[in-house]
Amino acid sequence: MTALDRLAEAVGIEPGYYDIWGDWHVVPAEAKRAMLDAMGLAADDESEVEASLAALDRRQWDRAVDPVSVIGSEAQPGGIGVILPADGDRRIRWRLIEEGGAEHAGETQADDLALVATHPLDGRPLEKRSLMFPAGLPEGYHRVEVEAGGRRGEAQVIVAPATCWGPDDAAPGERPWGIATQLYSLRSDTDWGIGGFPELGGFAERAARAGADVVGINPPHAMFPANPKEASPYSPASRDFLNVLYIDPTALPEWTGSPAARAMVESAAGQRDLEAARRESLVDYEAVAALKMPVLRALCDTFRDVHMARDTDRAAAFRAFREERGAPLARFATFMAMHAALGAADPFHLDWRNWPEPLRDPRTPEVVAWAEKNAEAVEFQEWLQWVADAQLGEAAARAAEAGLRIGIYRDLAVGVGPASAAAWAAPETLVRGVSVGAPPDPFSQLGQDWGLAPLDPLALLEQGYRPFARAIEANMRHAGALRIDHVLGLMRLYWVPPGMTARDGAYVRMPFDDLLRVVALESRRHRCLVIGEDLGTVPEGFRDRMTAAGLLSYKVLLFERVGDDGTFKDPADYPAEALVTAGTHDLPPLAGWWAARDVDWRRRLGLYPDEEGPVRDAADRSADRRRLVDALIRTGLWNAEPPTDTDARPFDTDIAVQVHRFLARAPSRLMLVQLEDVTRAEEMMNLPGTVDQHPNWRRRLTGSGERMFDDPDARRILDAVAEARR
Repeated sequence: MTALDRLAEAVGIEPGYYDIWGDWHVVPAEAKRAMLDAMGLAADDESEVEASLAALDRRQWDRAVDPVSVIGSEAQPGGIGVILPADGDRRIRWRLIEEGGAEHAGETQADDLALVATHPLDGRPLEKRSLMFPAGLPEGYHRVEVEAGGRRGEAQVIVAPATCWGPDDAAPGERPWGIATQLYSLRSDTDWGIGGFPELGGFAERAARAGADVVGINPPHAMFPANPKEASPYSPASRDFLNVLYIDPTALPEWTGSPAARAMVESAAGQRDLEAARRESLVDYEAVAALKMPVLRALCDTFRDVHMARDTDRAAAFRAFREERGAPLARFATFMAMHAALGAADPFHLDWRNWPEPLRDPRTPEVVAWAEKNAEAVEFQEWLQWVADAQLGEAAARAAEAGLRIGIYRDLAVGVGPASAAAWAAPETLVRGVSVGAPPDPFSQLGQDWGLAPLDPLALLEQGYRPFARAIEANMRHAGALRIDHVLGLMRLYWVPPGMTARDGAYVRMPFDDLLRVVALESRRHRCLVIGEDLGTVPEGFRDRMTAAGLLSYKVLLFERVGDDGTFKDPADYPAEALVTAGTHDLPPLAGWWAARDVDWRRRLGLYPDEEGPVRDAADRSADRRRLVDALIRTGLWNAEPPTDTDARPFDTDIAVQVHRFLARAPSRLMLVQLEDVTRAEEMMNLPGTVDQHPNWRRRLTGSGERMFDDPDARRILDAVAEARR
């Protein structure tokens, strides 16, 4: 093994990977060097590699205590590694402060602790010993202070359960079901050209009355109000905060007391613009932002005048929210305020990497001075997050009161882009210069580059997994279920080096067992089910470990096949510990799949490399239609004489009912019905491989989301699912 290989191995870069066809790909040396460089470890030549190995060695041993220890709540007592010279002071003092404030302390001699490892540093022998804590520590995030061999250090101690809150906790012995929708697509008589949190509450109430127990939505992550055309919820500004365009200004208490805000909306021009936005078949994010943001600023001014100036209970609630969310909220709000101000002055500055140098780092005096000078603009961004959080909470409360037992199902994106608020706010946490993607597979034979910045596994360890825990906690707020997109990334993430194709990437290992424990801890705290989106190239044993931790697998009808001939899997063969669904936001709805609308789009946009591609896909789709009908016949769900040519039959409600009844028979503990399938829509919400060519993340329902439940055909589908799931 070369020094480069040793350095790559030390930071978790795997030497190669098996693709979905079972072929082994060796990671090129230049790819390793590029990824190491992005992690701050120079590796251009042998001398740099040796220096980086020495730096990494010092980083791991030149401290008094390991940065974090994750202890199973069922496996106590647990401990943490402490490091001290083998030839010096042998005394170890420690103090552990529980999350709730209780303290434990002790003093011991190093020779009384188990020896974990020895290592020389700067010619001096060091020892790592295992310091054990008292049994019975409560689950949570605790802090330990250590003095070992005359050196001091501080670390995080996480005590966590082995398994997540599960279906038997939420609905013992049952197979609940729900409806998934794109939040922006929901319509109401009072929307602002986009669905929002009040529309979600109304939709959830009607879903509960239809027998559902969960309503799923796209990630409501914070986006870029100053650059609203950046609309993909899977490439957000931050995963820890909310999209403020989902706020309904008229639902805020300040609405009735703000003449300025009401005048903007109730004027002839305001009403004209509002009605125009409502009529659009696609969300015009720029128009929505232009409508909402000035009104929200006026409402915030009213809040300051009425509540902050008089120190009312509502002002106290806002201050409590700011204190609870702490420094991450303050830093995020500073970014959003700067993004709005600098972007308005020059669109070039909508990417913070083009800002003046002193403003590109949140820790500089210039950024601190800017935030102080523009304190009201920063406070406005904090206020927006407060009211967004409150309105999402109100939607969840309406859902619970209506009988939605699991509640709102949120979705956590894989990550954020390099131009995001999160990348600016936490430069030490994300790796810049590489991006997350996927190796080649049948759907993307050149591999995929998602343009997202990966978490640095070394930095994540040094920070006691706080950034990861914060993202999980933030997305379980007001939720009864959380889908983790590309959950495979908890074990390993596929990095694509700069200037190289996705075929030349490499997997980088993540602390899988520790991250699973953090997910389980937050899941139990929030009484929130966890679904791991485990599509793609799945490592051997991954699903077993995921299931053991209580995460549900994610099974999509269109992907669940058996044998080499593409036969659809029978419902009885689906796993119990899974969520089942007909499709995803990246697939056409059933009616569009039947009509091959996705093939039409790819052909129209020139996304095929040759003229045979669409012909081949159209033929495959024709065969798949026949396979689906055969599956319905095989399971006794197709009573009519089977058509000799499925291409001659259009997709109709009868087919939709039987396909959903087919899927609902699966023993899987949770099922989601896609709203687009209930409304028999044909067009995709997102066409992978496109950005502006296709109206991604913009399609709206043709009618009110709530009134959809009164449609007889929709009721047939939902009633069939409810009956089968009972």
